[in-house]
Amino acid sequence: MTKPFLLRVRDALPELHPSEHKLAELVLDFPGEMAGYTATEIAELANVSNATVSRFVRRIGYGSFDEARRAVRDEQRAGTALLRFSSETPQRGGAVAAHFETSQQNLELTYGAIDDALIDDLAEALIAAPRVWFVGFRAGQPFAQYLGWQTSQVLANVSVMPRAGETLAESLASLSPQDVVVLIALRRKPKLLAAVADAVVHAGAALAVIEDRPSPETVGARWQMTCVTSADGPLMNHVSTMAVCNLVAARTIALSGASGRSRMAAIEDGHRRFDEL
Repeated sequence: MTKPFLLRVRDALPELHPSEHKLAELVLDFPGEMAGYTATEIAELANVSNATVSRFVRRIGYGSFDEARRAVRDEQRAGTALLRFSSETPQRGGAVAAHFETSQQNLELTYGAIDDALIDDLAEALIAAPRVWFVGFRAGQPFAQYLGWQTSQVLANVSVMPRAGETLAESLASLSPQDVVVLIALRRKPKLLAAVADAVVHAGAALAVIEDRPSPETVGARWQMTCVTSADGPLMNHVSTMAVCNLVAARTIALSGASGRSRMAAIEDGHRRFDEL
């Protein structure tokens, strides 16, 4: 099967030149622009040159801008609603219906690039690791907190970074080669994200990345999960990010076996003793 237009753009992101990356950001935020605009108009919208547009479409596997635009139009006709969104697309059916449609398409694209083998391999590595780290900045922080909370039901040694009042250097100095680090890398990514990824590699620990745009900083991760967060409003749509985090946590709990069930039983016993719930 021919690879869909948006997947081509996402896959090419780590290798794009800065001007091409700028154009890719526009295309991924408003993919419908490709269907209705000329190459010159797209270049003006992204504030890049016409030559950049030509290089960009060749990098993602098309012979010309017209060929790429025809591919987008074909996918629109095939029912890919996400490709109907542009910077000027009016909402149909109200804000709730538009948000639901975007969320549904984001989920379909995200799950289409993830398989059972990847998720279960990551879950088994989390279970086997002496220590698991979840690291998230800005929008990624609540997802790191969620993963840390849920997996701690079956994992005894979980850390969520960054911790209040503590530098990353103080925390990550404890990294060991047997550890697993799950890095939540969502836009806009802080500059120190690359330093964290380098620290994980330097320590010999295994790195998993949950991100919404592939980037050079995370290209060496053992597990990579890309969550589509396109939106037709001012905020990124993180429905697929939450779904992937839930999937990772659920599979970790499901595969944890007797040791996981024993820890969950101890937690339930504690709830009764402390009368917390």
